[in-house]
Amino acid sequence: MDGAMGTELYASGVFVNVSYDGLNLETPDVVETVHRNYVNAGAEVIETNTFGANPVKLSSYGLADRTEEINHAAVGLARRSAQGRALVVGAIGPLGIRIEPLGPTSREEAQEFYKRQVDGLVEGRVDGFVLETFSDLNEMEQAFKAVRSRSPLPVICQVTVGDDACTSYGTSPEDVATEVASWGASVIGLNCSVGPAVMLEAVERMAEVTDLPLSAQPNAGLPRAVGDRKIYLASPKYMAQYARRMIEAGARFVGGCCGTSPEHIRSIRALVGGVRPPSTRARPGSHAESHDTPIQPEVPLGERSVWGRQIAEGTFVTSVEVTPPKGWNAEILLGQCRRIQAAEANTVNVLDHPHAHTRMSALPAAMLIEREVEIETIVHYPCRDRNMTRMISDLLGAAAAGLHNLLLVTGRPPAMGPYPDSTASLDIDSIGLTNVVHGLNRGVDPGGNAIGVPTRFVIGVRVSQVAVDQDREAGRLNWKVDAGADFVITRPVFDAEQLHSFLERVPELSVPIIASLRPLTSLREAEFLHNEIPGIQIPDRVLARIATAEAHGEDAARAEGVSIAMEAFAAVRDSIAGVHIHVADGNLDGALELLSEIRDSA
Repeated sequence: MDGAMGTELYASGVFVNVSYDGLNLETPDVVETVHRNYVNAGAEVIETNTFGANPVKLSSYGLADRTEEINHAAVGLARRSAQGRALVVGAIGPLGIRIEPLGPTSREEAQEFYKRQVDGLVEGRVDGFVLETFSDLNEMEQAFKAVRSRSPLPVICQVTVGDDACTSYGTSPEDVATEVASWGASVIGLNCSVGPAVMLEAVERMAEVTDLPLSAQPNAGLPRAVGDRKIYLASPKYMAQYARRMIEAGARFVGGCCGTSPEHIRSIRALVGGVRPPSTRARPGSHAESHDTPIQPEVPLGERSVWGRQIAEGTFVTSVEVTPPKGWNAEILLGQCRRIQAAEANTVNVLDHPHAHTRMSALPAAMLIEREVEIETIVHYPCRDRNMTRMISDLLGAAAAGLHNLLLVTGRPPAMGPYPDSTASLDIDSIGLTNVVHGLNRGVDPGGNAIGVPTRFVIGVRVSQVAVDQDREAGRLNWKVDAGADFVITRPVFDAEQLHSFLERVPELSVPIIASLRPLTSLREAEFLHNEIPGIQIPDRVLARIATAEAHGEDAARAEGVSIAMEAFAAVRDSIAGVHIHVADGNLDGALELLSEIRDSA
C-alpha cells in the first residue's frame, strides 16, 4: 500500500489551513504527483485523497455541496497516476462529530453523510474502499453500511490505536477483529497514531482471533518537535524491517501513514518482496466464542441512593442549591449546608463553575459536604472543559468516593467567564454523557469494556421549558430519558403556563419533573436574569411586582421574591415531583424561607 498523503502535500508547500480534499479540484496536479511518486516507489494499492471528503468536514470549507464532485475527481487523479500498475481504493475517514449514543447525530444521519461520499467514489470507479483511522467502531459500522448499500466491492476496515494497542474507547485488537469480521469486512487492520512497534503487537493480537486478511499502515514513529514543526524520525529501513515482521505475523497489506514518504514505501517493497504470511492462522470466531458480554443488570433506582429511593417511592423531594467557594476554605459552604440540613431538605445541589467562573470543583466540594454534614448531594456535572478520558476518570472517582447523584449538563463555554481566552473541550454533550453514565451503571465504559462493579449513579438532566425551539428541546429531553435519565430539573419557573405548555409536548415522559424555583431579591437581579442569562424568562408582571416592592425597601423586595416563587410552586404543584431551590446572590435566608413554606403546604 502507499504512505501518507497529507505529509507529502504539506511537504510540497500546501498550507495546513486549507481543505486537502478540495485540492482534488483546485490543484489536481499536486495530488497526482504524490500518487505517481508512490506508484513509482512500488505501491500496489493507492488510496484516493478523500480521507476527509465527507459533507460534514467539507462544510468547514464551504465545500459540502461539492462532496460527490470532489470524491469523483479524486478517483480520476489516482487512476491516471496508477496507469494500471496499482489498485485504487477510496479512502473514507471519520466524520469529525459524535454520533449516537454519544452525540446528537443519529446512526441513520451518519450513514447518509457517508453515502454521499461513497456515491462519488463509486461514480469514479474505485477498485475498493478503505475505512481508516476510526476509533469508534459504532461510527465505522455506519460507514461500512453506507458502502455496502452502494457497492459490493472489497472493504478494508482500519482502526487507530494508542500505546496500549487499544482504541481510545478501550477496545482491544481482538475485539476489533471479532466485531469487524461479523460485518463482512474483506480486510481488517490498523493505521495511524502509533509507530511500527505498537502496531506489530496489535497485528499479532488480531491474527490470533481471525483468519481474514490483515493490513497495517503505521506512522513513521512518534513525531518530535523541532522548532515549530513535527518531524517523524523512523527511517525507511526501520519501517521496512517492521513491515516484514508484520507480514510474518499475518498481515497481507502493509504501507505507511503519517510521516511516511515514497522512500519508506520503496524500502518496504524492496525488503518484503519475497516474504509470505503464515500458512495457518487462528480459527475464525475462537475469540468471539470465549468472549462474554460484560454488560450487567443496572442496580434498581431505589437502591442507588437515598435520593434515588425517594424518587422511586414517589416522595415529594426538595433540593437547595449551593455554590462552592472561590478559594480552598470550605467552612462557609459547610455552614450553609448545615442550615439546609436543619431545614430538612432532602439534598444539596452543588454547582460546578457557575457562569463559567473559577471555583472549587463540585466533586471535592460534594465529598466534603457528605463527609462533614451527612446530607446527600447532587453533583452538577457539565461536559464543558472535560474530554472523554477525564470525564470517565472523574465519574469513577466519584463512585469510589460514595457520590451517587448527578445532574448532567452540557455547560456554558469558558468565553462567558472571566478568562475569555480559555479553550473549550466538548467531546460530548449532555445526551452523550447520559449514555456514558448509564453504561457505567451497567458495568461498561464507552468502548463496551468491563469496569468491574457497576456504578450506582442516579442520573439527573436539565430541561429548559423556555427554550426558543420548543420542539427541539422536547426532542432532546426524550433522548436524555431514552439514554437513561432518572429525573429532570427545569429552569427557574416564573410563569407556570410556560412549564405546562412545554410538558404538553412530552406527554409520555416517564421520569419525574423537579421544578426549579428562585426567590428574587431585587429588581436589578431580576432584570439581569431576564436579559442576560440564557434559559431564564421573567414575565413583565413579575418585574413590576418586584419593582413595586423594592420601593418599600430591600426586605420588602426579598419577601415579594419568596411570595412570587411560592405562587409559581402552587401553580405547578400537581405537575411536579419535587422542587430545586436556587440561592440567589447568597440569599440563603430567602431559599430556606421558601423551603419552609413549601414543606408546610405539602
